[in-house]
Amino acid sequence: MLQSRVLVLALILLLGTTFPEAHSKSIFERDNRRDWMVLPDSFFAAVYETVNKMSPRAGQFLENVAQTPVIAGTRNFLIKETAKFNAMLEQMIEKLKNLWNTKVLGY
Repeated sequence: MLQSRVLVLALILLLGTTFPEAHSKSIFERDNRRDWMVLPDSFFAAVYETVNKMSPRAGQFLENVAQTPVIAGTRNFLIKETAKFNAMLEQMIEKLKNLWNTKVLGY
């Protein structure tokens, strides 16, 4: 029971924060991004805000644990890989649009 709670907490923290670097932003800073981590970030931001309202000390604990190198490194890896996937997907969509316009519509 305790292990599952720890696992859930680690998963929430894994997907919910970033390294405190100059070029990266945490989920606690609202921004308009086009990557695939927007939905998990929004969800975990809401979880953090709720926990922080109930207990600021627990919110601070979540924030501190989430900035550990293991969790932040894994999340940054996921962001990099999904960014690559997103770029490939956008290229494929452009190629399909071009194919549709040239072969099907005859432009």
